[in-house]
Amino acid sequence: MDYQFNTWSPGFVPDMDEKRSIIDFLYVQLGIYGDKKEYIEKAIDYALGLNSAIGGFVLVATHAEELVAVSVINKTGMQNYIPENILVYLAVHDCMRGKGLGKEMVQRIVDQTEGDIALHVEKDNPARLLYEKLGFQTPYLEMRLRK
Repeated sequence: MDYQFNTWSPGFVPDMDEKRSIIDFLYVQLGIYGDKKEYIEKAIDYALGLNSAIGGFVLVATHAEELVAVSVINKTGMQNYIPENILVYLAVHDCMRGKGLGKEMVQRIVDQTEGDIALHVEKDNPARLLYEKLGFQTPYLEMRLRK
C-alpha cells in the first residue's frame, strides 16, 4: 500500500486542527491501551519541544489523505543510563492492522532516532509480539508506586 509519512519535530508545530486530529486518532485507536486525551496532548507537546521540553518527534502516516498511523517519541535526556528515547505511543488504524504498517512505523522510528529506544507495553497487548519480532527485549520488570 502507498503511505505518505510526515515527521513533526521541534521547530514544526502543526496547526490546532491537525494536532487535535492526531490526539483523537491516538485516543480512539489505542483503545484500552491508551491514555486520557490531555496526557496524549502533553506527550505530543513534549515531542514538539513546547513548554521547555527536550523534544522528540511525532511520525504520522496517511493513506488517501486519511490518518492511518501515528507515533510519538520523546527524548529522555538521560543517555548512558537509560535509553535516550521513549516510544510513548504507536497506533495503527484498526482497518490497517496486519498489513505491515506497524512494522514500517517502528523501522522509521529506529532510523530517525539516535540512541536506544524504550517503550512500555502491557503484557496482554498484541503489539508486544511486533516489538519482540523487531528486536525489543524485556531486560527489566518495571515497578511503579502510584500516589
